[in-house]
Amino acid sequence: MMSVPDRTRRRPRVRAVAAAAALTLVAPMAACASGGDGGTPTINLYYPPEQNLQKVVDDCNAQAQGRYNIVYRVLPRQADEQRVQMVRRLAAQDDGMDVLGLDVTWTQEFASADWILEWTDADRADVEQGTLEGPLDTARYEDKLYAAPKNTNVQLLWYRKDLVQEPPTTWDEMIKVAQDLKQQGKPYQVLTMGAQYEGLVVLYNTLAESAGGRILSEDGEQAVMDEGTVRALEQLKAFATSGVTSPSFSNATEDPVRLEFQNGTGAFQVNWPFVYPALQEANPDLAKQVGWARVPGIEEGTPSKVTIGGVNMAVSAYSKHPEESFDAAKCIRNAENQKFSAINDGVPPTIESIYSDPEMEEAYPMKETILEELKEPAVRPLTPAYQSISTVMSAILSPPSAIDPQGTADELRSAIADALESKGVLP
Repeated sequence: MMSVPDRTRRRPRVRAVAAAAALTLVAPMAACASGGDGGTPTINLYYPPEQNLQKVVDDCNAQAQGRYNIVYRVLPRQADEQRVQMVRRLAAQDDGMDVLGLDVTWTQEFASADWILEWTDADRADVEQGTLEGPLDTARYEDKLYAAPKNTNVQLLWYRKDLVQEPPTTWDEMIKVAQDLKQQGKPYQVLTMGAQYEGLVVLYNTLAESAGGRILSEDGEQAVMDEGTVRALEQLKAFATSGVTSPSFSNATEDPVRLEFQNGTGAFQVNWPFVYPALQEANPDLAKQVGWARVPGIEEGTPSKVTIGGVNMAVSAYSKHPEESFDAAKCIRNAENQKFSAINDGVPPTIESIYSDPEMEEAYPMKETILEELKEPAVRPLTPAYQSISTVMSAILSPPSAIDPQGTADELRSAIADALESKGVLP
């Protein structure tokens, strides 16, 4: 087990005034005790809703043989609400949180604030062994590992095989096929997320990375917005004004997009894998006609790079039981439990070998396409200021039909530069 640094020497870089404000906000919250009856440490796991995660927790508790007892504290469903709860409590140095389930975009922010502990030595080696590099990138900060990727996620192109013989490989090709279907009076819409929120940033990041663009410099310190990002803005504008989107595109989020496609109005859908089991249950006849493929790229012959999501597991710097917390986190994200969660909750594993497991065949028929994208992924800008950057990007990109490629790129560059200068972590 790793040696744990003395937390009294950790000096959070959060501004004192922000921390004081957080203390006021947290005061009404009753922190859950980290102790347990009979001297058995309670490890409080704060994690997003996952239907069958309790079974994983129960199995890990059995394996612990009384050394600790994990209690699953379910976070709110919305990511913003999850972050607000954790940020406020950690800024107040709340020791009632032990293991944290972080959106992949939060790891650097939490690490820079000294709210989570580094994974070192054998613990780090255990996590890095066999884990896909894209998810690992989201768990690092300043070349150190601060979290263990528990599950990842990546969008696919879902298409109607009864309408389209072969899936398009570029966005321009997809738009042309959809326009032809529209002229024929057939279902034609290309459905995806375009509302002013993180989903629009994910879409744009995929386009930018696919065009070879850089939003930030390699070290994450400067706004770049190079030629590739302008090309991505051109593509997003062309798509939004092509006449093949849903009328609700500029307000669309994941689940409404799923429902529109499920109801038969779309020929294409760019969305996360959760749509597959939902379609099987809600419209099995349509499901038989739906195939999947890699999200289209920008240029012919150049494969897309698709933005990854997922959850990283971190250990709170204020946990009273850090050694047990690292052990609990490793159990919850081990290969057997990642496979269980993939099969039962549909969350793609971060450990590559799981994709070749025979038990994955039925539950994950699209697993090879998912793995193909995961091996060449797009990662959202890695910076502690990501939350602020995402907020300004979604505002400037919305609505996509109003984009002026070069002007919007210049506006984004200026706004992102401002966001980088203000690295506060409170919402």
